[in-house]
Amino acid sequence: MLGLDTLGRYVVLMKRTFTKPDNWRMFGRQLPREMVKLGVDSIGIIIIISIFMGAIMLMQTILNTESPFIPRYSNGLILRDTMLLEFASSIMSLLLAGKVGSNIASEIGTMRITEQIDALEIMGVNSANYLILPKVIGLILCMPVLVTLSVFCGLLGGLGIAVLTDMIPMADFIYGIQYAFIPYYFTYSIIKSLFFGFIIASVSSFYGYYAYGGALDVGRASTNAVVNSSIAILLMNIILTRILLT
Repeated sequence: MLGLDTLGRYVVLMKRTFTKPDNWRMFGRQLPREMVKLGVDSIGIIIIISIFMGAIMLMQTILNTESPFIPRYSNGLILRDTMLLEFASSIMSLLLAGKVGSNIASEIGTMRITEQIDALEIMGVNSANYLILPKVIGLILCMPVLVTLSVFCGLLGGLGIAVLTDMIPMADFIYGIQYAFIPYYFTYSIIKSLFFGFIIASVSSFYGYYAYGGALDVGRASTNAVVNSSIAILLMNIILTRILLT
């Protein structure tokens, strides 16, 4: 669990991070690079996992809800709402915490132990702002796109089950994903993704920034970043669900 000392250092670091950049031109160069590294490079794993999870969730729903009292189209509806409300935002964020979070923590941690951050400070550069802000903003901007892609691919995986098997008729699946659609569910998912993107980037940067020692300490920082950002995402998920859906 995070202690008050750790929480205080995190707040101070974020205060240093969210200041006016010393060089807007450099920030403008770094931001697209971070968006590619943190967002675009994650598209492949998002597509693969979402397609397979969409297919598996539809199959499990069909197999466990076989009843003459339950309409067949409800399986598509359940898949759609599950992808929108939880999987595309919360579960994918936990996966990104492992992939992206460990990358951020190890990158900044390596810069710390090789004294590159100290060199930036000696030159009068706000190292927290210079290194962390582009990552946080870049991931926040990418998260809505990744969530939308995850929802689409999850439904595509379910469509594949409807096409390739006889578990559910195509017409029933299409009707199910259109039935009683609530647009706010998509908005809810996007809002959650923005908070989760901030948590992943900021918490991972924090643990990398304060990684002192050697290579073993960088690995420990990466592990702590993944674990604690995942816990923070789960807690924030409860809070946001309570606020946004009640």
